[in-house]
Amino acid sequence: MFFKKKSINFESESLSVQTWRRFKRNKLSLLGLWVIGAACLISILGYLITPDQTPYANDQKPELHIKEPGFSVKMLAVRKNEEVKPSSIFSTMIYGKNETNSYYTIHSFDFKGKDIIVEEFTGNVDNQGATVSKFNVADAVYAIDTKYPIMYDSSRMQLSFYEVGNPRVIIRSITELQEIIKKDHVSTKTFLLGSDKLGRDLLSRLLIGTRISLSVGLVSVIISIFIGILLGAMAGYYRGKTDSAIMWLINVVWSIPTLLLVIAITLVLGKGILQVFIAVGLTMWVDVARIVRGQILSIREKEFVEAGRALGFRNMRIILRHILPNVMGPVVVMAASNFASAILTEAGLSFLGIGAQPPVPSWGEMVSAHHGYILMDKAYLAFIPGIAIMILVLAFMLVGNGLRDALDTRSIDEKPIAGN
Repeated sequence: MFFKKKSINFESESLSVQTWRRFKRNKLSLLGLWVIGAACLISILGYLITPDQTPYANDQKPELHIKEPGFSVKMLAVRKNEEVKPSSIFSTMIYGKNETNSYYTIHSFDFKGKDIIVEEFTGNVDNQGATVSKFNVADAVYAIDTKYPIMYDSSRMQLSFYEVGNPRVIIRSITELQEIIKKDHVSTKTFLLGSDKLGRDLLSRLLIGTRISLSVGLVSVIISIFIGILLGAMAGYYRGKTDSAIMWLINVVWSIPTLLLVIAITLVLGKGILQVFIAVGLTMWVDVARIVRGQILSIREKEFVEAGRALGFRNMRIILRHILPNVMGPVVVMAASNFASAILTEAGLSFLGIGAQPPVPSWGEMVSAHHGYILMDKAYLAFIPGIAIMILVLAFMLVGNGLRDALDTRSIDEKPIAGN
């Protein structure tokens, strides 16, 4: 009796494909990657998706001081009497929108002749002590050239005026202007997450704060990886006095508490978001340098490195083209960890008041500005940005753990394909 022997063929896969396949098996790491992807998308779109499109989402309305989530209020848009260049989509996405209107919170409005009479919103339920304001209907709709008066024709119920940048006189009926105001200039604005103590939209500042956190993490990681790989590669490859000098520098920096060193560098460079980029990056390169040095010490004696020396390759070519590609796995894992550390460090500095300066919407600054409300019924003002920090940091840590497991060459497996 004979048995037919089945053969099993193995699909040839590159290391990157195998790594990605193993990474996808880790559901938590994949979830973290989706969170990071969503945060990146929010950061890229920026002001295009925020309810408040003013630069830094800093449209302050003192009468809207700490309103609960879901609060709505009527807004009257009054055209600014100046020529405002409209913002392009790209400019709005990066810097915010150049508003052509000034916005007033109102409780009610009514028309009286050529004017619109508004009762401004005070922030109270009964709206006691409200201020009554009056705007010309033409002034609300057009950018009026104030060098010329608005002429009122009571018999025809028309207004004639000059617009900024337009030499021709404009004539409009009052009824037409009133309809335009009702349709386009009176709206209801809803604060989905409420407003902060300065009356700014909390959701808008939270979304723009995502860009600040990711920017700090990205720039800091780039700086730390560049310095860490450079010094670590030199120490591990050349050894001797070079290694001793670099290790002495690493040990000195290592001995100083990270937050203390960041604060010291920030105080020297000054306050601001750019200084935070540099300060955080200059304190995180030590871990990268130690890992790169250790990896290169174990690789530099391998046969392919000896072959490169025998062929007369320069040391720089051997390091860049042959050694570093073999040590980038641990560096990528460390980069994910450093990304999380940079976000936490930036939030801590902003909480202390030496990081991103107002009105930049940093999550740490938002927690600092509202931490006094934690013991009151408005604790969400500090909890929401705090939870955002926690979720983003956790996402990077999960991705780092997933990359560590996926890049572990000892767990490389092959995907069998059924054959005859």
